[in-house]
Amino acid sequence: MAPSDNRPGHIRLTSHPGAGLPTRFPIAWGESDARRRGPVIGTVSRAADRNAIGTHGGSYSLYRALAVSSGALNPIQRPDLTNTAPVVPIGPHPQWSEPGRIVSLDPFGHLVANHFSDLIGEGVDIRPTIAITKARLTLHELQDAMRSGRMRVDGSIVRDGGDISVIKAAIDPVWHLPGIAARFGVSEERLRRTLFEQTGGMYPELVTRPDLSVFLPPIGGMTLYIFGDPSELADPKGQITCRVHDECNGSDVFGSDICTCRPYLLHGIEECVAAAQSGGVGLVVYNRKEGRALGEVTKFLVYNARKRQEGGDTAAKYFERTECVAGVQDARFQELMPDVLHWLGIKRIARFISMSDMKHDAIVRSGIEIGERVPIPDNLIPVDARVEMEAKKAAGYYTPDPAPAPEVLLDTQGRPLEEY
Repeated sequence: MAPSDNRPGHIRLTSHPGAGLPTRFPIAWGESDARRRGPVIGTVSRAADRNAIGTHGGSYSLYRALAVSSGALNPIQRPDLTNTAPVVPIGPHPQWSEPGRIVSLDPFGHLVANHFSDLIGEGVDIRPTIAITKARLTLHELQDAMRSGRMRVDGSIVRDGGDISVIKAAIDPVWHLPGIAARFGVSEERLRRTLFEQTGGMYPELVTRPDLSVFLPPIGGMTLYIFGDPSELADPKGQITCRVHDECNGSDVFGSDICTCRPYLLHGIEECVAAAQSGGVGLVVYNRKEGRALGEVTKFLVYNARKRQEGGDTAAKYFERTECVAGVQDARFQELMPDVLHWLGIKRIARFISMSDMKHDAIVRSGIEIGERVPIPDNLIPVDARVEMEAKKAAGYYTPDPAPAPEVLLDTQGRPLEEY
């Protein structure tokens, strides 16, 4: 059968491009100049152009494949980047070229149309991995904060209608494999082999193309919400309020009350608005790491196991139930999280709206100073979420008060547990 819609009649294995076929665009990760660093080009491109494993779009690349397969999308279609430039400048910052500082995103991902327009014009498939735009937030909890007087209308950050002006940045992951391996203290060979095996061999280039050092993983990225002037983020004397939040769809979107995620997120937004209104800047980093990066199916299985266990849901067995189902208590591994803070040029966070010891420690280890740590106000903790909160405090989460002794941990009804 003759090939159709511009697809070749045979399969080309990108893992075996042929001997002596180096890429035209080698990547020199860590270079301060975008042209010397080189563009990131995924495996949908021509063989001689490819310099990265995987393809743009993360997990959404599979939907693109369905669109191509069904005939809805031309496989050689290239994006028209006219008028898509960032609405505000970000960088460059010194951290972009500091060795090992940024390994999980492309610092130049929002600037490809600026630096590589000539190559794009020649048909090279170079795509942004970061987009920056403006938006307004309308959330009923923030409307309540305005009515109660906790939040004031200023006409700039908080508009007369009650909506809040923000700058948003969407970021897709771009992994520099040698840097990722170093960050986790493993050999690059072991990292590549494990990624290959745990994805069912989806990316054979991980083990057959050591010359390709950049990987576009099929995972969710992150979204940044910036309140105030983003140029203030790089000021070491600036008053930055920051909430790093890991996705919890059930709570964040639908208001499920078994955890503190939505209340803490909204409290973080309120604190960020206050910072911007007082001359500082607020930042919310929203990571797609549902269910501690174990996924929502695993999360719901754990919910069932917690509520059906003998004695009901208790703080004493909160983490144990997750490990029984998933084999690990938490797979978020915050080691990569500070990269985006370095991309923004941040050197110091004045107020960190988080109780997580893992997030705090990862940021401080990366060289960013943290001033005040802000816990969630007690009145914002849903009754059904007190088991989670008491378990986290006992496990080392920050609290201005002494961590609860085992004998005073509470169950879902707020009653003291008899033993830990």
